[in-house]
Amino acid sequence: MQLRKTYLAIKTELLFDELRDLVLKQGAILRESKMETYALPDDSSAFITRGTLAFGMPASPERICCSLHLIGSARTETKLLADFDDSLFSPEKQAALQDELDFMLGTYEVKPCGGS
Repeated sequence: MQLRKTYLAIKTELLFDELRDLVLKQGAILRESKMETYALPDDSSAFITRGTLAFGMPASPERICCSLHLIGSARTETKLLADFDDSLFSPEKQAALQDELDFMLGTYEVKPCGGS
């Protein structure tokens, strides 16, 4: 399964840390954690942050069960792309993670517009 979310007015670093902790709470093992910050080309006082997280599960730690990618800025928006291996990170764990994420950070989320 894939999860995509967009957040406004939240530091990318806070979202990164919260996501890491929520996935660890579901029993995953952190395999990779990387965060990089870049100055914007037209404003050296404004920054964009990029973060990646990869997790395994204790039963097969060498396989990636969940990978998270973040890119954004507190001044604009931060985008989240999460990929889950359903055979390693169960739909129940995914639902629990999404529920906790929505509870903790739902007020910052940009809801997709409905309509055709």
